[in-house]
Amino acid sequence: MDDTTVSLNVLWVLIAGVLVFFMQAGFALVETGFTRAKNVAHTMMMNMMVFCIGAIGYWLTGFALQFGGVNYTFPDVNGVGAWAFSPITMGDWTGLLDKPLLIGGQGVLGLTGFMLGGLGANFGVLAFFFFQMVFMDTAATIPTGSMAERLKFIGFVLMGLWVSMFIYPLIGNWVWGGGWLANLGRSIGWGNGAVDFAGSGVVHMIGGAVALAGAIAIGPRLGKFNKDGSANTIPGHNIPMGILGTIILFFGWFGFNPGSALGFVGAFRNLAVLAAINTLMAGAAGGCAAMLYMWVIGPSRKPDPSMSVNGILAGLVAITAPCAFVDTWAAVVIGLIAGVWVCVASVVLERLKIDDPVGAIPVHFFNGIWGVLAVGIFANANPDTAAWNGVATPVTGLLYGGGTQILAQLAEAISIAVVVGGLSYVFFRVLAALKLLRVSAADELTGLDIPEMGAEGYPKDWEPPLDVRPARPTTVPVGVAAPAGD
Repeated sequence: MDDTTVSLNVLWVLIAGVLVFFMQAGFALVETGFTRAKNVAHTMMMNMMVFCIGAIGYWLTGFALQFGGVNYTFPDVNGVGAWAFSPITMGDWTGLLDKPLLIGGQGVLGLTGFMLGGLGANFGVLAFFFFQMVFMDTAATIPTGSMAERLKFIGFVLMGLWVSMFIYPLIGNWVWGGGWLANLGRSIGWGNGAVDFAGSGVVHMIGGAVALAGAIAIGPRLGKFNKDGSANTIPGHNIPMGILGTIILFFGWFGFNPGSALGFVGAFRNLAVLAAINTLMAGAAGGCAAMLYMWVIGPSRKPDPSMSVNGILAGLVAITAPCAFVDTWAAVVIGLIAGVWVCVASVVLERLKIDDPVGAIPVHFFNGIWGVLAVGIFANANPDTAAWNGVATPVTGLLYGGGTQILAQLAEAISIAVVVGGLSYVFFRVLAALKLLRVSAADELTGLDIPEMGAEGYPKDWEPPLDVRPARPTTVPVGVAAPAGD
């Protein structure tokens, strides 16, 4: 590609990355609004600092482990030509990020690019780092919701490093960094290999799996479940804040999904625009489905605001993987199913006595699975997706005659659930054993703002002491009536 085209693509990716960064504000408002006022400073602080901690961790090791071998050229195999997974839209990467850790000829981790060393001033690579870093941060943010109101801040810090430095880059390498899941099409003929356009699996399911492992390891909030197993509703303190956060997240998703085309010229422009429309329709359908489900079937028979919020987010999560591979009608169907699925999954979690204050697990884990599988069902053989992951044919799901793409999608979903969920549960159990995971019962009951942050989110207005206040005036200003009884 010529310099002008590359520059346009890089500009598109940077703009999209800025929109994804702004989603951090949405996450902060949703999580804080749907938790209690006594934990406001703590919840907001986690949502702010996860970006800072994650950025450092991803710069240190995460980017290298995820993409340090993305430009390696895999040789011919099974009649399929040689292939490198680095994006062709963002310039010449010759000699950069081309050293993977191979096991059995398949990529497992990257081995170059730590602290961005050796990359020089290649603007395409640096823009790619920025875009991928804000994606990682989305995954790192999700578990703060499932463990809110009882997570120690030091445990949160260590969790942020765990996600950004290792567990997210590991799976990210397998799907987006030229790893073995992406290669399933070339190596054993399963469709185009694992296909995940913007991260229903890589971002949302990873974050949801960490959230699920953390919620199980940390246990429910005090008073959430009664002795007979029934659950108590613990309402959030600010529904408008949660709804505003959802609108911000919906807005940011138009960077998340269309930006993942990594270009805005030719076929990449087509994919970006299709992704934008499908994102809109699936998010809208998810919100409508959840609202109607709670209105008609839910226990209150009312259009519940909290579940409507999670329905919108569920639709957005579910369309994230298939957004550039499906027709608009399929996007609506995917969103409708997601909106119902998030309501059902929330009930299932409560019956399992897993406490998730903001619904992070039903939204991101359960609907991340649905989004990954939806590619294998609804992908419409769009010619613009030909050669995806080095396979000449376009991405094709079951409804359009593609019989093996669903197998690659199942492999991605199972790998994330087992590897991320399993390793993260061990990680959190270690933190618990070291007393670094959960706050004391006294601090939880009091609220985490003072014991963990040293400051209240909503302090009472400070007033000067009585002895420094001015005396009451002895004369009455003109036009002001004297106080009665004086």
